[in-house]
Amino acid sequence: MKHRTHRTLVLCAIIVLTEASAFCGTAEFQPTAANKNRPSGKAPEGMAWIPGGEFSMGAAVGGEGSHAMPMPSNDSEPVHRVYVDGFWMDATPVTNAQFEKFVRATNYVTIAERTPSKEEFPTAPEENLVAGAVVFAPTDHEVPLNDHYQWWTYIKGASWRHPFGPQSDIKGKENYPVVEIAHS
Repeated sequence: MKHRTHRTLVLCAIIVLTEASAFCGTAEFQPTAANKNRPSGKAPEGMAWIPGGEFSMGAAVGGEGSHAMPMPSNDSEPVHRVYVDGFWMDATPVTNAQFEKFVRATNYVTIAERTPSKEEFPTAPEENLVAGAVVFAPTDHEVPLNDHYQWWTYIKGASWRHPFGPQSDIKGKENYPVVEIAHS
């Protein structure tokens, strides 16, 4: 499970960066280059081949357009090229029940469950260094798309177990895709 979850998270990074066409073509963000390699064998049951490739990863402080970051964390700089080999990945998302089984077997603690450090976010006020996650909150009216703070909010205590904050849980949602996880 841990191996498959890791690969799922890597794929999510590839998809996000591939689909973020506003980033491509600048000095920092070059287009993603997919591998042409094919798998050597038949697909394991329930899995799909992801060709991997090379992509730009990171953040540009004071960059242009939508990839300008006012305060990226230290681990997002500088923009650099990353190569990922092709791999097999589950054809369906990891569910809450599957992720819970993985957590019980490994004692894994997600990023959302860890308290951020001053070293990771040196300019963040101390009161903002609290475990939690970013939660989508739809607006009740149209909003300009140049400010993600209008529909994404950092919620203290949000995690895969509490996807909308401490008052929420995943009871009855065991077969839903797990959320609030990230590659760590």
